[in-house]
Amino acid sequence: MNQPLRDLEVRRKELFRQIDSLGDFRRGTISVNYRKCGKSNCACARKGHPGHGPQYLWNVSVGGKTQARNLPLGPELEKVEQEVERYQSFVRLSQELIAVNDQICQLRPARTIEDKNELEQLKKKLRRSFVEKRKKK
Repeated sequence: MNQPLRDLEVRRKELFRQIDSLGDFRRGTISVNYRKCGKSNCACARKGHPGHGPQYLWNVSVGGKTQARNLPLGPELEKVEQEVERYQSFVRLSQELIAVNDQICQLRPARTIEDKNELEQLKKKLRRSFVEKRKKK
């Protein structure tokens, strides 16, 4: 679908507005867990018993390391649940923003250079720039 550039720019502004209005958000997930305590005479040791719980756990992976925190049932759990939901909205809006920006970049024309000398200078500058980037790798 090839939308006019102006429509895409309006959509981009709307996406920025929606992202700005999200409020607080945090990445991660909330899981509901049941755990067995390990005591042989406890009810949780019986076959078919789910274990102690439910326990609500907020999990997130940061820099390859997993962090977790128990959340008490009540206002704190509700708060974290809303923040995680807003993060999911942020991710969805960000992906749409990237797609819209890609379309804008495809539609927006590059500048034209009429002067041959200016064009040659630009080519020289770009070659140098890319050679330097390649050497840094």
